[in-house]
Amino acid sequence: MESPKSHEYDEYQSFVFHPHNVLLFLLLFGISMLFLSLTAAFVYNRVQSDLPPLRLPWIFLLNTLILIGGSATMIRAKKAYLQDDTLGYQKMLSWTLLLSLLFLAAQAVGWWQLFQQNIFLHSDNSAAYLYVLSGLHFAHVLAGLPFLLAFLRTARRHMKEPVSVLVYFSDPEKKLKLRLLTIYWHFLDGLWIYLVIFFVVNAVVGK
Repeated sequence: MESPKSHEYDEYQSFVFHPHNVLLFLLLFGISMLFLSLTAAFVYNRVQSDLPPLRLPWIFLLNTLILIGGSATMIRAKKAYLQDDTLGYQKMLSWTLLLSLLFLAAQAVGWWQLFQQNIFLHSDNSAAYLYVLSGLHFAHVLAGLPFLLAFLRTARRHMKEPVSVLVYFSDPEKKLKLRLLTIYWHFLDGLWIYLVIFFVVNAVVGK
């Protein structure tokens, strides 16, 4: 005979309806609508003003690989967490943090390359949209760093002895939040790929 507890609602296992998940969904939906609106406005303004195509600096493509690497390390961090792999979990979180910081530094270099081409925010509408869209993505990566850093610091603080390690890995709330953070990182990766493809296609079509 099944225990009554087997039918109880588990807020951590019922991921879809958890308040944290709902908030994340609303956040990602809002961000998606913002970027879709801006890219649609870019196309409209470019067609209306007959603006010349805008070529992306090569480092924007390199940044795509950096973000993909960050998503890969987040996947491995989650896998290490599920396997109770203390060192692997901390290592993968550290790599994700380093790759994210590398992305931000490389993005600053990408803007500097645009400056070298005399492409500034006020040059024309195409340049303005490029700076705004890449700047917004930069801001969202930056906003995620404190959460990633908090995970890493908490892991290092509590993973020092067998008992604290057991408590950490058995905490369903930490598991849920790690899953949410992983989804957010994958979303930023996909968003950047969309932006790069969008500007590359616009440059090719506009020739």
